[in-house]
Amino acid sequence: MSEKKNGIDKGLIRDLANILNDTDLTEIEVEQDDLRIRVSRASATHYVQAPIAHHAPAPAAAPAAAAAAPAAAAPAARDNSNAVMAPMVGTVYLSPAPGSRPFIEVGATVKEGQTLLIIEAMKTMNQIPAPRSGKVTEILINDAQPVEYGEPLVVIE
Repeated sequence: MSEKKNGIDKGLIRDLANILNDTDLTEIEVEQDDLRIRVSRASATHYVQAPIAHHAPAPAAAPAAAAAAPAAAAPAARDNSNAVMAPMVGTVYLSPAPGSRPFIEVGATVKEGQTLLIIEAMKTMNQIPAPRSGKVTEILINDAQPVEYGEPLVVIE
């Protein structure tokens, strides 16, 4: 039987921590409804964040969102309507192999379905395709940078 206090399932947190130990992962995150739980071995912290905004917050909510995620690299006023968002948590790689040419560059024209970058998650390389054709106007992340779910990666106009 799992222990709950204020709606937090401590048994779930223990299970996630055990998964980290069993798989040698450094971080695991689970999201369900308005609850997000991240367990990280690197910082040895466990935290719960709720509610989760899946879309750009309203202007009145922007200061609260900025306070909840102070490490966010993107300015709060950025228009993400043309941005390709991270579909998962992981590490971004801009090229297929270290030292090789990147998949895309600013100013390049891409076709729908073309690989933009790779996100490594749980030791699996996931190719992230362009959701539409267009011109790459910004690359918002760096090679080998960790990214969060929903973080803007690339802008395609």
